[in-house]
Amino acid sequence: MNHHSHGKDVLAELSPLHRHLRRAIPEVYRGFGELHHAAFAAGDLDVRTKELIALAIGVVEGCDGCIASHAQGAARAGATRQEAAEAIGVTFLMKGGPATIYGPRAFDAFCEFADALEAGEKSA
Repeated sequence: MNHHSHGKDVLAELSPLHRHLRRAIPEVYRGFGELHHAAFAAGDLDVRTKELIALAIGVVEGCDGCIASHAQGAARAGATRQEAAEAIGVTFLMKGGPATIYGPRAFDAFCEFADALEAGEKSA
């Protein structure tokens, strides 16, 4: 049995929390959204590469929400499992032991979203 819990489950848990806080500080969320949009705009680095970088940073920071969000973004942007694995592999060098804990979570999340996209799921 291959039960994933580091992707969709994390995002589902965080979604209502974000909605609740967004009602209290809409301008802050709007500003963050604009920053996100600008940071992920295609330039010399494509969106796929930027999402893989963000996924790796999520591993280094030990942020399950970041991992889930950017695993989804990387899968949607067309990253392969091997690209995700290699980006995660760099985190082992930069963060050491803690990355060997969050790295597998990130790869699990990425594979969850990649599997869903391959299956034609719209929620991936």
